[in-house]
Amino acid sequence: MRLTRAGEYAIRCLLYLSQHRDRPTISRKEIAEAMDIPAQFLGKVAQQLARAGLIAIRQGAYGGYELVAAPEEITLLAVVEAIDGEIFLNDCIHRPDSCDRQGYCSVHLVWEKARRQLRDTLAGTTLARLVEEESQGCANRSPGP
Repeated sequence: MRLTRAGEYAIRCLLYLSQHRDRPTISRKEIAEAMDIPAQFLGKVAQQLARAGLIAIRQGAYGGYELVAAPEEITLLAVVEAIDGEIFLNDCIHRPDSCDRQGYCSVHLVWEKARRQLRDTLAGTTLARLVEEESQGCANRSPGP
């Protein structure tokens, strides 16, 4: 499993919005420039984030993007799955009927355990935590929840 570029950009966008919660809306142009995201691509990603209920898109002269929920409530799992869909590490996990070895394959159990651990890690990581860690400097942080 590899995070798509759209997923990476979605995380960057939401981190920027989380870092600037004191402002009601932030323009697509500002986010794109600050987070090194192509503006048109950001527009497409933002539409997916809005459909998932993570941001609101405001039109007009003072329009832009705003978080719908508090950064403490938004997990990396929610962001990744809003863009890339539910995380599966292998076809046999995603579509059990695609594997004839489902009932006795020992590797299947490993894939399922790894999937659970990845989802738990992402679910245990909020935007608020990431913003806090960035403000303290990435070098000082330790991996894990």
